[in-house]
Amino acid sequence: MTSSAAERQAVAQERAAEGPGAVLNGTPRRTPGMPVWPGAPTPLGSRFRVGPDGVAGTNFALWAGGAEAVELCLFDESGKETRAKLTELTHEIWHGFVPGVLPGQRYGYRVHGRWDPWTGARWNPAKLLLDPYARAVDGDFGLPPEVYGHVRDWPQQQVADTVRDDRDSAPYVPKGVVVHDDDDWTDDRRPKTPWADSVIYEVHVRGFTKLHPGIPEELRGTYAGLAHPAAIEHLVKLGVTAVELLPVHQFAHEDHLLRRGLKNYWGYNSIGYFAPHAGYAASGTRGQQVGEFKRMVRALHEAGIEVILDVVYNHTAEAGELGPTLSLKGIDNRGYYRLQSDARRYADYTGCGNTLHVVQPQVLRLITDSLRYWVTEMGVDGFRFDLAAALARSMHDVDMLSPFLAVIAQDPLLSRVKLIAEPWDVGSGGYQVGAFPPLWTEWNDRYRNAVRDFWRGALPDVRDLGYRLSGSSDLYAWGGRRPYASVNFVTAHDGFTLRDLVSYERKHNEANGEGNRDGTDDNRAWNCGAEGESDEERVRALRRRQLRNLLTTLLLSTGVPMLVAGDELGRTQRGNNNAYCQDNEISWLDWELLEDPGWKALFELTSRLIELRHRHPVLRRRAFFSGRAHSADGLRDLAWFTARGTEMTEQDWYAPAATLGMYLSGRDIPGRDERGAPIVDDSFLAVLHAGDRPVSFVLPAPPWAEEYEVVVDTSREEQGDAPGETHRAGSAITVPGRAVLLLRVVG
Repeated sequence: MTSSAAERQAVAQERAAEGPGAVLNGTPRRTPGMPVWPGAPTPLGSRFRVGPDGVAGTNFALWAGGAEAVELCLFDESGKETRAKLTELTHEIWHGFVPGVLPGQRYGYRVHGRWDPWTGARWNPAKLLLDPYARAVDGDFGLPPEVYGHVRDWPQQQVADTVRDDRDSAPYVPKGVVVHDDDDWTDDRRPKTPWADSVIYEVHVRGFTKLHPGIPEELRGTYAGLAHPAAIEHLVKLGVTAVELLPVHQFAHEDHLLRRGLKNYWGYNSIGYFAPHAGYAASGTRGQQVGEFKRMVRALHEAGIEVILDVVYNHTAEAGELGPTLSLKGIDNRGYYRLQSDARRYADYTGCGNTLHVVQPQVLRLITDSLRYWVTEMGVDGFRFDLAAALARSMHDVDMLSPFLAVIAQDPLLSRVKLIAEPWDVGSGGYQVGAFPPLWTEWNDRYRNAVRDFWRGALPDVRDLGYRLSGSSDLYAWGGRRPYASVNFVTAHDGFTLRDLVSYERKHNEANGEGNRDGTDDNRAWNCGAEGESDEERVRALRRRQLRNLLTTLLLSTGVPMLVAGDELGRTQRGNNNAYCQDNEISWLDWELLEDPGWKALFELTSRLIELRHRHPVLRRRAFFSGRAHSADGLRDLAWFTARGTEMTEQDWYAPAATLGMYLSGRDIPGRDERGAPIVDDSFLAVLHAGDRPVSFVLPAPPWAEEYEVVVDTSREEQGDAPGETHRAGSAITVPGRAVLLLRVVG
C-alpha cells in the first residue's frame, strides 16, 4: 500500500533530524552540512534565482510521488559529493532553495523508498539519479554494473531484477547542471512558414557536419557546425524551409551496443527531455550547450529555415526490468512507466523495453513542460513525435481522445507549432495512419510504399498512386484536414538511403553486429540489375535516372515533401538499412560527392524542383482537389490521362499500367491570397512512365491546352535552364523509358 503524503512528510522530517550519523544502505556516512531553505515546488527542476534577502541561489524541485525521502547531491570539480535532504513536500513535489548554488553547479538526486519489484517499487538510494528537468547534462552514460538498481550479473537471470544492488553509481553517471536562463528571444524572427509551403529536410546534427570541408574542424559534428555559414549555404541553395533534427534530447547508449564497441548514433534513447545532447556541443557541457543550441536556431531562422525536433517521449533509455536505473525508474517507477499486471514487467509498445505512462498527470506534465520549454526558451518551431501512437494510448488502446492529444489541442502555445506524428507503434492496434486529429500532420508511409512500388514495377494498377500524388484524400479528407496533413517521403533515416534504394534489394547490416537480423526486410527496392556498387555504366546511369524519378515524383506531389539529408547528393550507407549504431563514414554525409558531375547534377535538379514548387501554388495546394468542372468548358482542377490521351475510366484505374498522366489546373485553385484576390497559376501536365521501354503519349487536346512546354525531363542527366521543347496539344510525344516529364500548359 502506498503511504500518504502526510506519512511521507513525517518520514522525511524524521530522517532530516538524524544528523551526520545518518545511515545509507546500512553503512554509516557523514552528510556534510548544507543550508537548505524551503524554496518553492514550482517550477520543477533546478532554477537559479535571487532568493530571500536578495541572496542568489538555486531552487530545486522534484516530483517523486511515492518516495519516502529525497536527497539533493551536489558535486564539486573533483567529484566530491555533498548531500542535503529536501524536507519540504508539496503535492508530491520535494523542494528546497540552496543559497550560493550558482549556474554550472553539477547535481543529482538520491531517492529513498521501498525495494519491492513485485509491486513495481524500485527505489534504491545507492543510485544517483538525473533530474528529469535538468537543462544541461555533463558526462557520458556508460553502463557498468554499478548503474543498475538490481544486480545485473546475478547468476539466476530470471530473478536478477529482484535483487537490489547497493553499490554507489555516482562515479559512473552524468550529472545535471544548473543553467541560468537569461535569453528572451526578442531579437529572433521565426520564419513561420505555412504548412502548405513547407519542404522538410531530415538531418542529423553530427552526420551532416562531420565531414563538411567548409566547416572548421573543431566545429564539425556540433550545433555550432550546423549554424556555420557553410552548412546554412547548402540548405539555402537547396531551398528547404525546415530542418527536422534527429533526436537532440540528451540520450544514452544501450548496453548491447557498448559491449560491441558501438554507440547509439541516431539518438532514439532519450534520458533528458530538457537538455540538448552534450555530445553535439563544441563550446562545453557545463551549460554552454544550451547557448550553442540557441545560437544555431537563431542562425537557421535568419536564413528563413525553421527548426523541427524529432522527439522521443514514448520511452526512455532505462529499458525494461533488466535495464539501468538512471532517472525515472529510481524516482518513481510506478508513477512514470506503464507496467503489466505482473508489476515486475513493463508494458512495451515501443520495442525498447518500456513505455512512458502518458495517462499519468505527472508524465503528461513532464512531456508538455518539455515541449513548451523547447518552443519558448530554445526557439524551436515544431516537433516530430516518434511512435506517436504510443502517446495516444489511454489505458491500453490507441485513443484519439486520449489525454495527451486533448492537452495538445487546447494548449495556446503547442497547438500553434508544427506537429508531426509518426502514426504507429509496435503494440496491438498501433497502426494509425490517417487517424490523428486535424492539428496534426503525419508521416505517410502509404505514400512511400506506393511510389517505391510504382518505380520498381510492382504496383498491380495505379489507383493507389493516384491518391498519393494528389494529397491522399482517402486518408485525410475528413474533419477539416488538408492535403498538408500528409508528410510525403520516399526515404527516412530508418531504411535505405535513396541511392541505396536503387542499388540494393537486400539489407547489408553486418557492421551492426547482429548477424544481419536487424532492420526491415520489406525494402521495396530494385537494384537496377546488380546488387551493390557497380562499375557498369549502364547500371550507374539507370540508377541516377531512377533517383531523378523518385525525387521529381516526391516534389511534384501534393502534400508536404520530406527529404533526407544527403539523398540529393547520392549518399550511400553501403546497403545498411538500419545504421542507428554507425557513427562513422557509413552515416556521415560525404561532401566530396558534389565534385562528381553526376551527383552535382542531382543536387541541381532537386534544388530546381524545390524552387519550382515554391514558385507555383498549384504544386502546393491548401485544399483537396474536387475533380469537378468549375467552368462551361469542362476543365477540372485535376484530371488523369492514359497514354492514349484520353481521361482515365474506372476500368483504366483497375488495369495494369506503367504510365500515368496527371493534369493540374492553375485556374481552379481554391482560396485567396493575402489581399483577397483569387490565386491563379500556370497549369501543368505530369507524365510518369515506369516502363523500361519508351512509350508514345498523346497530349490532351483542347480545352486542356493548345500547346505544352517541357519543363523537366528526368531522362536527361543535365536539365539546363529548362529543356524547353514545345508540343502541340493532341500530338503524340515519345516518353523515354523510366522517366518523368513535366509540361507547362501554353495557351
